[in-house]
Amino acid sequence: TLTFTFWQAALSTLLTLVLGIPAAYLFTHFRFTGRSFLRTLTAIPFIMPTVVVAAGFSAFLGPRGWVNLLLMRLLGLDAPPIPFVGTLAAILTAHVFYNLTIVIRLVGAVWAHFDTRLTQAARTLGATRWEAWRTVTLPLLRPAIGAAALLVFLFDFTSFGVVLLLGGTRYATLEVAIYIQSMKMLNLPLAALLSLVQLLCTLAVSVLYARFSRAVQGTGSLQSAAARLQPPRTPRQRWFVTGTALFLLLFFSLPLLALPLRSVTRVEADRGQRGVVAYGLTLDYYRELFINRRGSLFYVPPVEAVRNSLTYAGLTAVLALTLGFPAAWALAHPGRLERWLDPLLMLPLGASAVTLGLGYIVTFNKPPLPLIASRWMLPLVHTTIALPFVIRSLTPALAAIPRRLREAASTLGASPWLVWRTVDWPILSRATLSAAVFAFTISLGEFGATALVSRPEYPTIPMAVYRFYSQPGGLNYGQAMAMATLLMLVTGLGIALIERLRLPGQSDF
Repeated sequence: TLTFTFWQAALSTLLTLVLGIPAAYLFTHFRFTGRSFLRTLTAIPFIMPTVVVAAGFSAFLGPRGWVNLLLMRLLGLDAPPIPFVGTLAAILTAHVFYNLTIVIRLVGAVWAHFDTRLTQAARTLGATRWEAWRTVTLPLLRPAIGAAALLVFLFDFTSFGVVLLLGGTRYATLEVAIYIQSMKMLNLPLAALLSLVQLLCTLAVSVLYARFSRAVQGTGSLQSAAARLQPPRTPRQRWFVTGTALFLLLFFSLPLLALPLRSVTRVEADRGQRGVVAYGLTLDYYRELFINRRGSLFYVPPVEAVRNSLTYAGLTAVLALTLGFPAAWALAHPGRLERWLDPLLMLPLGASAVTLGLGYIVTFNKPPLPLIASRWMLPLVHTTIALPFVIRSLTPALAAIPRRLREAASTLGASPWLVWRTVDWPILSRATLSAAVFAFTISLGEFGATALVSRPEYPTIPMAVYRFYSQPGGLNYGQAMAMATLLMLVTGLGIALIERLRLPGQSDF
């Protein structure tokens, strides 16, 4: 399991780099129609919940996905001709889909500020285009490529939802093994041992990433990023821009578009003709979310999952802001203690969500704090996951408050409350709302820790999607698509709001 975890993460990282470096070159060197839209489109999957991405690829390439349905109809087949879900290719494709924006943004941020006179000087001295790339551009890009590769590897190494939903238990990584041992086999000692192994591996990768990140800070120049953007002039450039942009557009849009379209389409086999599939638009899958067909006493309606998720997300936002403000204030005014506080608060970013959920199970399953049976355990777990993002959103805003304005207001007789309301809050309002939306969105789509900690009688939207997705039958599949579509819409609105509220100059990662 450990060998496969490393192997699939390394292969996913390599594929992400192979596709991401040309994409970064596209966005940093050329001006073309739809450039801003396409760049935003590549970033959307990074914040999308894993169940939405898995459902999107299933709706596009799965056994009941559009590609297989169309081929079955055109070729008169009884079975889906393309085996995608449950294969290694599905895991690798979803990982690239998720993490391609990391390479585009991290490598592109350095590439956009290169001094082009360096490569021009190399070409003037007789270097070919390849030699100039190998001897000038690549050495300057190496720290950024290394940092992006390590970050992508870290996310692929700790991937859970993608592997479980698209690969299944056949391709068990450490994350899936921890989940199986703790929830299926009830073997907490072995699950804890696997978590310890994973933590050591992620710690090593995090240390290497920190070193590469420090090296990246010294590779830029004062050249304007916008000044180097030029429209494609030569036929080779036009072919490159058109081909790369079209690939990115199709790769990122088709799974996201296939999901809502599949949620309103009923697919039935035509008994009159072998292999022919009939289609029809319907809202039945959404209506079924309110109906208990089997009359089960243990039935929990999916609408209850929506209510639970919204409640948990609201509590997570409140708790994360309550804890995040004092922590961000301490980091914005650094001292001796704060040097140790920052790595401590960022620990949830290095640990996987499944490991974090297992830690809560081990910690709170006995007195004096037997909270594992409480429905309020989930907001605590979600707060731990969202807290680093909230702190990272609030710290720049708190550091930007000019001390002289606060002192001037106090000198003029303002009380501490009035100083906060008239000086601090106007500066902090956008960052606070952005942090709250960030915490709300993360809680809404969190799946890894939720799979371990949530109780069956209090399901969330991701757990409802997983429940429908893992059960046979067209009705269950359609309800999974409907729930995933609702989650995608709410998450998309959150992402758009965060982008609108982002502070000027605030980095992507």
